[in-house]
Amino acid sequence: MSNITVRNIPQELLQKLRMLSTLGKRSLNNEILMVLEKGIVKESESVTYFKDHLSKDTQIKIWKNLCGRWEDSRSTSDIIDDIFDSRSEGRNIFL
Repeated sequence: MSNITVRNIPQELLQKLRMLSTLGKRSLNNEILMVLEKGIVKESESVTYFKDHLSKDTQIKIWKNLCGRWEDSRSTSDIIDDIFDSRSEGRNIFL
């Protein structure tokens, strides 16, 4: 995964992000990722050509480059436990 640094975050925005992360029982980093993801979805819906902007071949190349990149030293059961432990209340998921 890539890392970025965001500078000059207005204090008011940072306070809102911290409040949302506390309410959602998520880390500040995870909250920022969720806000970005939701924002990108919303933005992409407003751009009519977004879905068709990349050719099918380009999309396939991107997905192939992503395949097999996940690395984790934890066992599968540890990863699953972490996922369940990080869920907020109100969502019942059965596997």
